[in-house]
Amino acid sequence: MDEDNYAVSVPFYDLWHEDGHVAVVRELLSPLLAGVRRSVIEIGAGTGLITELIARETPAEIYAVEPSLAMRSVLVSRLSSDPELLRRVTVLPCGARDVEVDEPVEAIVMISALQSFSADERAELWRVLAGQLEPGGRLVFNWRERAAAVPGEPQVMGSYQVGRHVYEISGQVLGIAGESVTSRFGYRITQHGVVISEDEVTVTNHWPSTERLVTELAAAGFARDDAPLGMEVWHLAK
Repeated sequence: MDEDNYAVSVPFYDLWHEDGHVAVVRELLSPLLAGVRRSVIEIGAGTGLITELIARETPAEIYAVEPSLAMRSVLVSRLSSDPELLRRVTVLPCGARDVEVDEPVEAIVMISALQSFSADERAELWRVLAGQLEPGGRLVFNWRERAAAVPGEPQVMGSYQVGRHVYEISGQVLGIAGESVTSRFGYRITQHGVVISEDEVTVTNHWPSTERLVTELAAAGFARDDAPLGMEVWHLAK
């Protein structure tokens, strides 16, 4: 998604993600951060749902990378309610391939962001992230093999009551080209069944096979470690 697309989705973002994978990721990610004490880069921090978890599980300084102004606005508002988070979290207004911090970090966390990068973009991504990690540092992200996408009609993905309004998210696969899947997402707000706000965006995500990711990461100097189903942990070669 580009920044304009994020702006459309932001009012729905926490509703959808708290109802979906975030609860599972919190449970799986916590033990994977054990021993991290000094510094973490979070790629695609969004509104800060995982940023808060990293801050709870580690005493580390956190660099929260988020290119979307709309997402960053919510993230900084979330930080403002906690003086400890304000002290420890630096929000970087850039994309993952432009990250540059003062010294190599112990860990990089990337949750539900990898699909935003095409094959060519991933090659640059792995190079940049390797350059930001200390030797032996860990890269943690969520990933799983997905069933093949099938174009079809729009389907409601989530519906949430907010006061007198209902926030509804729908999705539709439009086309497939190799690992790339183009979809249309709709964001609708209704009251008593009457539409009061409606937007849609078209995005292309990328879903390589795990075998492809293993090849890419090994070529970039990473070694795979054990991880629970749905998560990946890689260490940068010393």
